[in-house]
Amino acid sequence: MKQNSRRSPSRIRDGGRGKPVPDGPLDVRIERLGDGGDGIAETACGRLYIPLSLPGERVRVQPLRPRGDGFVARVVDVLVPDGARQPPPCPHFGVCGGCALQHLADDAYAGWKTARLMAALARAGLDGAADVVAPLVRTPPGSRRRATFAASRGGAGGAVRLGFQVRESHEVVDLTACLVVDPMIVALLPPLRWLLSEALPAGGRALATVTLLDGGLDVLLTGMAPRSLTDHERLARFAEAADLARLSWRQDANAAVEPLLTRRPTCAIFDGVAVAVPPAGFLQPSLAGEAALRAAVVDGIAGATVVADLFCGSGTFALPLLQRGVRVHAIDADAGALAVLSAAGSRLAAAARLDCERRDLFTRPLAAAELAHFAAVVLDPPRAGARAQVAALADCEVPVVVYVSCNPATFARDARLLANGGYRLERVTPVDQFLWSPHLELVAAFRRRAEK
Repeated sequence: MKQNSRRSPSRIRDGGRGKPVPDGPLDVRIERLGDGGDGIAETACGRLYIPLSLPGERVRVQPLRPRGDGFVARVVDVLVPDGARQPPPCPHFGVCGGCALQHLADDAYAGWKTARLMAALARAGLDGAADVVAPLVRTPPGSRRRATFAASRGGAGGAVRLGFQVRESHEVVDLTACLVVDPMIVALLPPLRWLLSEALPAGGRALATVTLLDGGLDVLLTGMAPRSLTDHERLARFAEAADLARLSWRQDANAAVEPLLTRRPTCAIFDGVAVAVPPAGFLQPSLAGEAALRAAVVDGIAGATVVADLFCGSGTFALPLLQRGVRVHAIDADAGALAVLSAAGSRLAAAARLDCERRDLFTRPLAAAELAHFAAVVLDPPRAGARAQVAALADCEVPVVVYVSCNPATFARDARLLANGGYRLERVTPVDQFLWSPHLELVAAFRRRAEK
């Protein structure tokens, strides 16, 4: 491996610890893609994480700074490209931090996503699980129904920049196009930029979360407080001109949300059931992805008549199960989400089959005795997984567990616990809702073996 390093390493500080950064440029070979989508090269100077590179390529790179067990490096030149490299379809790719893999040909991209899942299962000692992994379910470009855009304004007279953040930076890419989110959201960028140019002070920053709901666009502004009647009138004119369903604001991400104007009902449709969606309320990223996850969950619990839906949210799975004659005990720590689910369920003929419980399953997971009442358990935890709850499941006699995950690594860890407790992994359905990113979701069905 050729390395152009004639000077002694430069030094930078990383969290107060001196760590020498290799001098560059260096000529290296990319061995694989890491879980974040960066190319990885093993060198005498240490491991390099290299965005925008592909396995098999020889690239000239400039090391930049420490990262974990290695260093981040920037591609200076692609010396020998890989055959899977393609021209990225978006003009912002490479600068915008929203996508990581537009330079990877489609077949290779889909294969890498599935391989990530299989590698996580293998690391957890579930090597045979590869035989039950279903083909990757793909969601199309332009199907994301929510995006959070960053906005910033320079000094006096500076223009507003609105878009996603630059890769590994707080700077903002001024978006003119996006192939990932729904075109209706992209079309809102020019009027939203106008609003911010009128309201954002010099040096100011804000966030705009835009969600496409059944009633239209829902916008939540964070960090841009309306301070006067003029501000409120400006926001009202913007909502009218952009034909928003709702416009809300909050001071910061931890502050309460204040709706400013609601022009139409704001709801999502979960398998035919209208569900009220609060500002910034959780939704699956796309309708197509939600449908794929729902189908896999319904298939996984087939035949069960009493189901616990853990980390249930507003009812993405609970409501469709109710519609299919299942009795559902829904549990979540979010009182607002449970209120939304309860209200939606109360309008159904199946309302009597729904029970809701507020409970923090991280600190107080359902014990084996409580789980014994259910024919199946559905759980959809956050990225951290559900180690404590899964440990309790591994010690119970529930026949079927259906696990929905947005993190293959924590899923594989929890799957190992279930396998150790006597469950057999029957099927894993990977779902790609985050196009050209390293993120992957999945639904896995486990069935208890005859002998524990």
